[in-house]
Amino acid sequence: MIGGNLFIELNAGVAFQVIVLGFIGGVLSGFIGSGGAFFMTPGMMNLGVPGVIAVGSNITHKFGKALMGSKRHGEMGHVDKKLGLIMLLTSFIGILFAVWLNSVTFKIGGGGHGEGGGSAAGDLYISSVFVLILSLVAVSLLRDALKHREKDEGPSTRLAELAAKVKLPPVIKFNVADVKLSFWIISPVGLATGYLAGTIGVGGFIGVPAMIYIFGMPTQVAAGTELFLAMFMGAWGAINYAWSGYVDLRLILLLYLGSLVGIYVGAYGTKVVKEKVIRLVTGLIILLCVISRAVVIPMYLAQLGFLDIDPKWDVYFNGLSKVLLFVSGISGVLVILISVIKAYAKRRKVQAMLPIA
Repeated sequence: MIGGNLFIELNAGVAFQVIVLGFIGGVLSGFIGSGGAFFMTPGMMNLGVPGVIAVGSNITHKFGKALMGSKRHGEMGHVDKKLGLIMLLTSFIGILFAVWLNSVTFKIGGGGHGEGGGSAAGDLYISSVFVLILSLVAVSLLRDALKHREKDEGPSTRLAELAAKVKLPPVIKFNVADVKLSFWIISPVGLATGYLAGTIGVGGFIGVPAMIYIFGMPTQVAAGTELFLAMFMGAWGAINYAWSGYVDLRLILLLYLGSLVGIYVGAYGTKVVKEKVIRLVTGLIILLCVISRAVVIPMYLAQLGFLDIDPKWDVYFNGLSKVLLFVSGISGVLVILISVIKAYAKRRKVQAMLPIA
């Protein structure tokens, strides 16, 4: 239901935790360009929100936050609007399919219920996709970052060189990203980004790495373009989830209270943190979030009758998952904040040494 569903009872403690989720997600969104949903979706599930409600509310919240982040990155010249609009063509199809599949799995499971009384089947499906996709992304980012730990080299260009050889028309030149790509290279990335955004609220962790490693774009432009794309995907996903009754406006407003502040901090961090550090921090945060979601999969399997685990263990599964999630998010934010504070202090020191006209 829109605006006040009864899937979760909000009290002051839960409301505060949702605001903190929003702030951390906002900082990570501006810094990484993922929308921060990889943190907020499982975070809401840990607080008792069924997976489909968490995804629906998060993708709705994603629209406004992406709007602010895209504006900020646009001011810094980090958005390729032409590329973003072309990717939308197939991302909308991916979102439609994802919303339909999430709705179907949410209604499966009979007496098995997840953390907040939602379908254990739906939560298992969302968690499984989350773990599968983001574990691959985390390993790839960490391997690439550690491979170049001796020097501050850019990301691997092997896939980008292969993609550039595909000349199947139409081949389009993107000036801001400084790349030239076939439409048939761009389309599958848009489809996958839309599907993941609609399934787990995390499209950026396919979109951003694909833009960097396959399209050959600079990290900052990939992050800014993903946020531009996320504006439209968020709006389209919000319409479809709201139509199905899977959006809670209370959660959205609380997420905004934290995220609209955090996103400016994260966006500034991309200007002062080296690309190698961005990839390393991103990979570590994602890996911890993946472990956090993997911890509760046995709980869902037990609720569906596939494993014989005493229900009293559910609170321990969920508690461990929650601790791992917040450790990953808070650690990442601290790294970003420390980098931003150091850069700001250095700038002030240089300004103080300049002669006053």
